[in-house]
Amino acid sequence: MPEGSVGTLVGADSRIVEALREAAPQVLAILVSRYRQFEACEDAVQEALLAATLQWPDQGMPDNPRAWLTTVATRRLADQWHSDQARRRREATAVALDTPTERAAPGPDEGPPDRDDSLMLLFLCCHPDLSPASQIALTLRAFGGLTTAEIAAALLTPESTVAQRISRAKQRIRSVGIQYPLSGEMYTSRLQVVLHVLYLIFNEGYASSSGPDLVRSELTREAIRLTRTVHGLLPQDGEVTGLLALMLLTDARSQARTAPDGALIPLTEQDRSRWSQRGIQEGVALITRALGSGGPIGQYQLQAAIAAVHAEAAQPQDTDWRQILALYELLEKTSSNPMITLGRAVTVAMVRGPEEGLALLARLDTDKRMRDHHRFHAVRGHLLEMAGDLSAARDSYQLAARATNSVPEQRYLARRSAQLGESAQPA
Repeated sequence: MPEGSVGTLVGADSRIVEALREAAPQVLAILVSRYRQFEACEDAVQEALLAATLQWPDQGMPDNPRAWLTTVATRRLADQWHSDQARRRREATAVALDTPTERAAPGPDEGPPDRDDSLMLLFLCCHPDLSPASQIALTLRAFGGLTTAEIAAALLTPESTVAQRISRAKQRIRSVGIQYPLSGEMYTSRLQVVLHVLYLIFNEGYASSSGPDLVRSELTREAIRLTRTVHGLLPQDGEVTGLLALMLLTDARSQARTAPDGALIPLTEQDRSRWSQRGIQEGVALITRALGSGGPIGQYQLQAAIAAVHAEAAQPQDTDWRQILALYELLEKTSSNPMITLGRAVTVAMVRGPEEGLALLARLDTDKRMRDHHRFHAVRGHLLEMAGDLSAARDSYQLAARATNSVPEQRYLARRSAQLGESAQPA
């Protein structure tokens, strides 16, 4: 969708926000599969969302929000394409795509099809003529409804760069056209980018990079739903299975991550009786099956295995940190990602002591992606606290608090810093 999140448009009505977030990517997928013009369809969906925010609070939410939005967006397309300038654009696109022009003009009362075209649109956003970075940025916009700032935070990339990638991606799709339906080979070749996008959408939902809420459950649910769909198509693919297992195991902890006032609760302090045993059982079963299949082991399977070890510990002190460390060492060989190094540094500290964890963390000092990232400073603060250097830990927590746009994380990190300041005072 164009810049501006559903939450920004709607305000405080959480029920409407949730309905629009769920329906928006589905409606966009429906229109794109019919009319093959991504940017025009995206604009029409945005106008339909705006109409909903103006009408639903007073008139009530319709029984079928997706059908309502599809009808309104389709009418917006019809209005646009009935102008002379729009007609010329439509005819030029129809010639380029060899698509009958009579199909391009939508009827005003067309409702949504029975099928869900969201998965199709997900793969279309990963068009091979786009760079991987543009594929990810465009898909996060279309499916997560994320703002440019949120995408930039998820990708550790400047906001201006993300805006340029999205703009170029739309231009490229407009120039090469949209092929539908996709062939089996197209699904296979774009799978890794699709999985990475779903992973990022889930992460943004599980630990929101900005705003007042730590968890955005509408994003985690959509990521899990889409990943289930991909898994249904490719049940034997170990990485698809691993990603679904990782999401389920991570999401199982959601209810225990925040206090009633929305404050962040770290893993070691969570009430594990609030973890979803259903999610844990399904996730453990999936990753056990994937790892036992004899196929190649990738990063999502290894991350899921780490999450499973955490999930199976009844108490924090029961955690098998040595097994987690062995998994992190394999993971780092599979994927050289600074976030993985952060996790390994914490694990090394738990197994071998905080000094060795800090030594490993020092390797990231020159990584530009991490220099201003709050997680880097938060992990350093944690390890310094473990090592007994409370003054340095306090400073690192303060840096981390200033570097994040997430209100719950800001409050938690500021509180940790203040607590260390109090403990450093003479009795």
